[in-house]
Amino acid sequence: MSFAMAEEAVQEAAKATDGRLRLDIGGNLLDAALGYLVVFIGLTLLMVVVILVGKVMVARMKKPAEAPAAAPAAAAAVPAPAAKALPAAPGTAGEVKIYDTDPKDAAMIMAIVADKLQKPLNELRFVSIKEVK
Repeated sequence: MSFAMAEEAVQEAAKATDGRLRLDIGGNLLDAALGYLVVFIGLTLLMVVVILVGKVMVARMKKPAEAPAAAPAAAAAVPAPAAKALPAAPGTAGEVKIYDTDPKDAAMIMAIVADKLQKPLNELRFVSIKEVK
């Protein structure tokens, strides 16, 4: 848009308003207030969603941790019959004591260590695996 066209548009607007510049301050303030209100409500809803998702995740993490704690108590209440110790499989390096760790996670840790050391798993000896909290 050239300067001449802009000046012509201003002159036409001035003719339509009888030469007076009209500002609709009330309407502009209402638009601004509604805009701020929409943003504030959106941020509040986002905050509520994040808090709810966080609480759900914390509840999910606590549930599995409480279940294994109850299992040893139940196992201790009912004495198991004395089982004959099975001989270790050929190539094994003995038993591994696992503390606060899922057996699948312990197996994955052992596999990763064996891979990083580039040694077969049966040549490594793991004494215990414990989750550090």
